[in-house]
Amino acid sequence: QVQLVESGGGLVQPGGSLRLSCDASGFSFSRYAMRWYRQAPGKERELVATITSDGGSINYADSVKGRFTISRDNAKNTVYLQMNSLKLEDTAVYYCYVRYYLSDYWGQGTQVTVSS
Repeated sequence: QVQLVESGGGLVQPGGSLRLSCDASGFSFSRYAMRWYRQAPGKERELVATITSDGGSINYADSVKGRFTISRDNAKNTVYLQMNSLKLEDTAVYYCYVRYYLSDYWGQGTQVTVSS
């Protein structure tokens, strides 16, 4: 079965950096686009970044452009989100996502808290 396991969240000061990882299993990882979403308290879940199966096309939400970088290692079945210049408003639970055979799969999420 499809499993997505995020890690790398934590508490960081404004301006700091974190690197999130999402380990995938149960499907042919290298054949599917992957996404990162986030959900802040009291807000809807929002799309942060998308990467195609081969990494050839990447898109970001305007709010994170120039600060976040999505990447993937198909040999390790892992997708990453490098987050730099973190702001207070980046505080959220971050989720890994894949659309596989017309079904949506989410990880359990990892908490990112930006606070001074």
